[in-house]
Amino acid sequence: MTLKTPGEIDAMAEAGRAAAKTLRAMREAIVPGKTTTLDLEEVARESLRSLGAKPALLGYKPAFSEATYQHATCISINEQVIHGVPGPRVLRNGDVVSLDLVADVDGWLADTTITVPVGEVSTKAQRLIEVTRAALVRAVEVIRPGLRLGDLGNTIQKIVERNGFSVIRELAGHGVGRTVHEEGLDVFNFGRPGTGLTLRPGMTFAVEPMVSVGKAAVEHRLGDPWTIYTKDKSLAAHWEHTVAVTEDGCRVLTRE
Repeated sequence: MTLKTPGEIDAMAEAGRAAAKTLRAMREAIVPGKTTTLDLEEVARESLRSLGAKPALLGYKPAFSEATYQHATCISINEQVIHGVPGPRVLRNGDVVSLDLVADVDGWLADTTITVPVGEVSTKAQRLIEVTRAALVRAVEVIRPGLRLGDLGNTIQKIVERNGFSVIRELAGHGVGRTVHEEGLDVFNFGRPGTGLTLRPGMTFAVEPMVSVGKAAVEHRLGDPWTIYTKDKSLAAHWEHTVAVTEDGCRVLTRE
C-alpha cells in the first residue's frame, strides 16, 4: 500500500473528474429500447478522449483472469452485479444498469460507478438504487484518519440491511492509484466495529457498496469469464467513489 502525497491526490482528482463527466455522458445517452451497452462503451471512449484521459480498463489483466479485458467500461444490467461486458444488448424500459469505469490521466487513476434506472422502473428497483447510493454517501461521511475498516464496512452494512437488502460479501473495494487494484486494502461492505486496518492520511481507495434485492450469493456463468451475477437472479446495484483519506477527513476524487 502506497500513501499518496497531496500533489499525487490532486493528480488522481483530475482523473476522477474525467471519470465522473464520462459517467454523466453515458447516463444522458441512454434511450430505452434503442441504446445498447456497446453504444455506451463508445460514448465513454469518446468522452474520455475529449477530456484528455485514457480508459484504464482497456487491456487490463486482473489477477483473477488469464485474459486481458477488451473494453473501456463495465456495464452490468439487472442481476449482473459487476464486470458486465459491453455488447449488443439493448437497454429496455425497467432495466437497472450500473456504469463502471476507470480513468487514467498521466498515469494516475480513479475508479467510479453509478447505477441508473432505464425509463420507468419498479418501486423496489428504485429503492435499491437509492439505498445503495445512500450507503456510499454515508461511508464517505465517516471516513477519516483513525477509522477502522471494520467500522466502515459496518456503516454500509447497517444501512443496506435495515432496508431489507443484502450486501454482496464476496466482493470488495480496493486500493487505487497507479494501478486499478493496488495491494494492501480490501474494503468490504460489511464488518465488525473496532476491527480491521486503521485508515491513515494518504490512503486512496475505492469504496463501492454492491447490494442485491435478494440473497448475497453470487456466481459466474458458463461462457462468461467476467460478469458476476446474483445467484438467485435478483436485482443488484453498485455505486462507487475513489476517495483519499486526508488529515481532516475524506476527499472524494470522482466528482466533477
